This record gives sequence, C-alpha cells and structure tokens, in this order.
Amino acid sequence: MSKKLEIVDCKGAAVGEYTLPDNCLELEKGSQAVHECVVAFLGAQRAGTACTKTRGKVRGGGAKPFRQKGLGRARSGSIRNPIWTGGGTIFGPEPRSYAKKVNKKVKKLALKRAFSERIEEGRVVVLNKFDVAGKTKNAKAVLDALKVDRNALLAVGEFDEKNICATGNLDNLVLRRGMSVNVYELLRFDKLIFTKDALDAFVGRLG
Repeated sequence: MSKKLEIVDCKGAAVGEYTLPDNCLELEKGSQAVHECVVAFLGAQRAGTACTKTRGKVRGGGAKPFRQKGLGRARSGSIRNPIWTGGGTIFGPEPRSYAKKVNKKVKKLALKRAFSERIEEGRVVVLNKFDVAGKTKNAKAVLDALKVDRNALLAVGEFDEKNICATGNLDNLVLRRGMSVNVYELLRFDKLIFTKDALDAFVGRLG
C-alpha cells in the first residue's frame, strides 16, 4: 500500500500531500544490506596511508655488526634486525584500500530499507521548496519552523549558490543533492528534509 507524506512550506504549514509508490518501501528485509552499505561507506572514507618500514626498507645495516662466533653473543646479521633499536617493523601497516564492493541491487535494497525505517519513525519532512534568498537567518527560521532540534540533512534537487551561502554556517544542517543521498546519511541525521524535486529524484533511484 502506498504511503502519503505531508508537504509543508517554509513556515511549517501543510500545503499538500506526496504519495510514495509501493516499490520504494521495504520493511521486511534489507537489514543486512544496510549493514554492508554502511561498512563500505565508512571504509571508503579511510585514507589507508599508514605505512611502516620493514628491515629491507630501513637505511643502513649492510654489514654484519660483529663476527658470527667467539664473542658469546647471539648471532646477528644486521643492525636493522626488528629486535634491535632502530630496526625494521614486523607485520606493520602498509598502504592499502579499505574500499568494499557492494552490488547495485544490495545498494538499492539498503536505500529502501533505511528510507522506509525513517518514514516509520516520522523523521522525513517534505518541503515544497527551499527559498531563503541566500540568508542564513532565513534558513535558521525554516529549521525552527520544522522543529529541527538536533542535526538535519537537507536534500535539494540541484545546488543553488544562494542555498549554499544560506546553509554554510549552520552547524546542524548538511546540504545534499537528492541524487547523492546515501544509506549512511539516511541513518546518521536526526531529521531528513527533502524538497519535492529532491524527493522525486531520490524515489527515482529506488524504483
């Protein structure tokens, strides 16, 4: 059965309804898909540039430090041996990628599940349009009218220079395009605000 969401204006007053199609809602399955997508997203954020030197990469140590026998000491072939001070590192980190591949169908299922859960929690708001004339105080007034107490994600159809200027100094609001909203962002923010055209674009990804 299709779901209807209330469309509000910048003052929080209802101005219409938005009907979500059945094919963009999923609550029976997809929890594992959500987990995989979140792990993949967080892994992709890691630089993976940690690096240590093995004994073969440490400068020096070409000559045997002392003769093999006759000194009563343990034999050693290099001052860059890992057990020596200044020696190499054993099994240390090397530059690597933490990226994880997730199939397209799994991504779509995860988006549906995360989006459906947020709707059930009543955390999705549909805005007819976000027109604040490039003023931060106007953007703040919109958030107050929508009762945004903590952090929020604002999804718009396309980036507009005025909207970017208006939201850039609001520490509890993140601006995104509807086509680029991901599973992690759906779960991270306390409230999800979609403009009508942004929601059209987002729902199009779920169909």
